[in-house]
Amino acid sequence: MAEIQQSSGGGGKGGKKRAKKMSTKIDMTPMVDLAFLLLTFFMLTTTFSKPTVMQVTMPVKPKDDTEKSEIKASNAFTILLGENNKIYYYDGLLANDTKPELKASSYDANGIRKELLARKSNPNLVVLIKPDDKSNYKNMVDILDEMNITDQKKYALVDISKADTDLIQSSGL
Repeated sequence: MAEIQQSSGGGGKGGKKRAKKMSTKIDMTPMVDLAFLLLTFFMLTTTFSKPTVMQVTMPVKPKDDTEKSEIKASNAFTILLGENNKIYYYDGLLANDTKPELKASSYDANGIRKELLARKSNPNLVVLIKPDDKSNYKNMVDILDEMNITDQKKYALVDISKADTDLIQSSGL
């Protein structure tokens, strides 16, 4: 048992004799038991935070190289993720003979989300997401969140081409 010892008041220098004080015993065992019971109770009843994950559905790998599907330019919407949290987009595909009009946007509701919702009427739309080497991971997660928010059925993460990076540099945006 735990005890608290107090010194007795007798033994001083005076001529008066005082009554001897008895030491008070405090048993700390029930308080320690209660502390451990409360600690155990709160540990067992607490819900732990569950990690949030984003589900990404990967396509089935084709059996041979002849199964590759080509995307029509009218059904393509390309999003380029640049450095310094910049985002660019254009309609269609980048071809050697035509140079699409590159537009800058932002990650908020009036930015890229508005553009994705405007193109929702096309059921065959395929969104091509091309992150630059200098773009950061947060921007890619943000654009994947926008795909889930706008309920895009078909989108793909594609490597950015040299022509796309040249288009960003020549646009001056």
